[in-house]
Amino acid sequence: MKTILNRLIQHETLTKEEAKSVLKNISHGQYNPSQIASFLTVFMMRNITIEELAGFREALLELCIPINLKDYETIDLCGTGGDGKDTFNISTLASFVTAGAGIHVAKHGNYGVSSISGSSNVMETLGVKFSNNNDFLKKCVEEAGICILHAPLFHPAMKNVAPIRKELAVKTFFNMLGPMVNPSFPKHQLVGVFSLELARMYAYLYQNTETIFTILHGLDGYDEISLTGNTKLISKNFEQIIKPEDFNVSKLNETEIQGGITVKKSAEIFLNILSGKGTDAQNNVVCANAGMAIATVRNCSITDGFQLAKESLLSEKALEKLKKLQQLSQ
Repeated sequence: MKTILNRLIQHETLTKEEAKSVLKNISHGQYNPSQIASFLTVFMMRNITIEELAGFREALLELCIPINLKDYETIDLCGTGGDGKDTFNISTLASFVTAGAGIHVAKHGNYGVSSISGSSNVMETLGVKFSNNNDFLKKCVEEAGICILHAPLFHPAMKNVAPIRKELAVKTFFNMLGPMVNPSFPKHQLVGVFSLELARMYAYLYQNTETIFTILHGLDGYDEISLTGNTKLISKNFEQIIKPEDFNVSKLNETEIQGGITVKKSAEIFLNILSGKGTDAQNNVVCANAGMAIATVRNCSITDGFQLAKESLLSEKALEKLKKLQQLSQ
């Protein structure tokens, strides 16, 4: 690691194989916490290269505990986090709305690192059981239409990094990797990223896979469709800018989509929205993201996807999916 750190301090970059090797060595406990923290810090000071990101991703996918959900043609709705916006749990809510619309979801998530409440914090608070048992997860998809893949259970390689990330409490390149290392290798992905540059890198890496993907970046800094401004969308065959009016809704104010200041409050907001007590702003932003996921799988228009999402949320079909998951968790 000393040699690698010296090279990085000299502004050198790593090849894909070197990046892969370092991450594997981290997972095998070959470096001390100070070395790992220094390594993470380098990538906060400069942009990661495509080669480095590809190497890190390959290492994590090779080391993960894979889950076989191929029979279900699932989608994952996952954001990188790290946008510093402290919204409520939009992509997790959108996942249940997507499941309520009859699409199978394999939601990859983790505890919040740079935010107050990550996807896993809310799920845990609402009594959803985390497991890496294939039969249990298949049962969840079959009966609830959605399963929760709590990242630490599938990426044992990262146990040496988790406490350091928690202590640093800022976004690291692991935020960038999160959505790309779903252990069930879903057929479809809706991915939100915190920068336009990262959106381009993701698109480049996904072009070489069989995944049907939609990458989103809110041009005012969000890692999802926020409806507070325009969103850049990149898929395999086209790019476009989406505006709030494309969903036939008005532009939102940032304060309208803010999250709770505690995990408990975040879980309350989550349950309120699923129970039909959300504000128009909250409902619209959730359905815009769920609508985009539905459009990715069904190959329908954005407006059709949005309407199907609205129907799922307001008819409480999405809430039924959560209740079923809670029941299976007992």
